[in-house]
Amino acid sequence: MSSVTFDNATRLYPGGTRAAVDKLNLEVADGEFLVLVGPSGCGKSTSLRMLAGLEEVNDGRILIGDRDVTDVPPKDRDIAMVFQNYALYPHMTVAENMGFALKIAGVNKDERAARVLEAAKLLDLEEYLTRKPKALSGGQRQRVAMGRAIVRQPQVFLMDEPLSNLDAKLRVQTRTQIASLQRRLGVTTVYVTHDQTEALTMGDRIAVLKDGILQQVGTPRDLYEKPQNVFVAGFIGSPAMNLLTADVADGGIQFGARVVPVDRDVIGEATGRQVTVGVRPEDIQVSTEPGNGLEVQVDLVEELGADGYLYGHADVEGKRTDLVARVDGRIHAHAGEKVFLIPTPRHVHVFDVESGLRLGNKAVVPE
Repeated sequence: MSSVTFDNATRLYPGGTRAAVDKLNLEVADGEFLVLVGPSGCGKSTSLRMLAGLEEVNDGRILIGDRDVTDVPPKDRDIAMVFQNYALYPHMTVAENMGFALKIAGVNKDERAARVLEAAKLLDLEEYLTRKPKALSGGQRQRVAMGRAIVRQPQVFLMDEPLSNLDAKLRVQTRTQIASLQRRLGVTTVYVTHDQTEALTMGDRIAVLKDGILQQVGTPRDLYEKPQNVFVAGFIGSPAMNLLTADVADGGIQFGARVVPVDRDVIGEATGRQVTVGVRPEDIQVSTEPGNGLEVQVDLVEELGADGYLYGHADVEGKRTDLVARVDGRIHAHAGEKVFLIPTPRHVHVFDVESGLRLGNKAVVPE
């Protein structure tokens, strides 16, 4: 096992005017499960392929452990990759698929069989070893692809959206298995996904990319509770964080008819008399009392049993702003009605309206 280092790693495709990955600086610790996440086209898969040796590194370098692998062929990097399309040989059995790379590497038959059986036990595939891929479900095929990577005993696992072809229920089950397996094996893993829920539930740390540039890296809790810019704030979390422009007021920020108290040092960092305010759905109270918070017209209430989500919109500086609040399942609000949203002060996030950067590590004063 080894650490992974991206040192100013850059990828510019021929004829391109903007780097697909721009000066990426990122360290993955030995044994860590790191998730690269971002929207389509952000450079996450390109970064993974650069690490695998499948994409050229135009500038900077990539290290596995202390070894510079920037110009090392993929086969000599001691990595194993799991793709979203499984890439299984249809004419081979599960056991033959899992042991094929070992056979090519010249590993003797007895050791191959032992490694395949050991991996099959880890993945609950023992009873399927003699079957062909066509006789397996999508989740089973994904486990075979993982088994093929495990038997190689690589220094690093690379996973490129391995769950994207699975249905929702199986995706939840398989992501739990992958995370559990990685912790048992302790192998350094870089995992790519566009699904921020996968990122939050699986990774030791998450690296968020946008337009080829690293936006923030940290633990799931770090990114959820202290997003460093508006993009991370809106991307991490489901439903997404509510973001709206607000005026700076005496001792805080104006949120509808209410002033939310904010640390003076935070307000002092703002470049103007307005800021971008972020509030997560679970940090909003809903009131029916006029003049108490931000007036919102209800569009939809999703009832989920014990709780639910209220979707609505407000007029903010002449523009429609959509908002969502998590509510008690017994709330009796209906589409077309007016309600008033009140943020919990200590959970409000404040960003500079021009740069989009977070203002202050502690955005608000305690209640």
